[in-house]
Amino acid sequence: MLKPLNDNVILKKEKKEDKTSSGIILTKAQDGPDYAVVFEVGEGVVVEGKFKPMTVKKNDKVIFKKYSTTEFKYNDEEYLVISEKDILAIIK
Repeated sequence: MLKPLNDNVILKKEKKEDKTSSGIILTKAQDGPDYAVVFEVGEGVVVEGKFKPMTVKKNDKVIFKKYSTTEFKYNDEEYLVISEKDILAIIK
């Protein structure tokens, strides 16, 4: 079981593949934000003496700053850990 602490979020990145109509897989470097699905969220954090709960919730699809994550493997699955402040948007 994975449970992030404070305002950290565990993401499971979705695989993206660009394919041509003939089936050729294209790859390209991307420097901008990326997206993933929220796997688990922390409880929140205390800011200026007040508890601030998390904005994102499990199964939200989010856009995040690509280079603000820590990648790790758990039970042969790949995950990302990120602070909630580095999540830019929720995709609805």
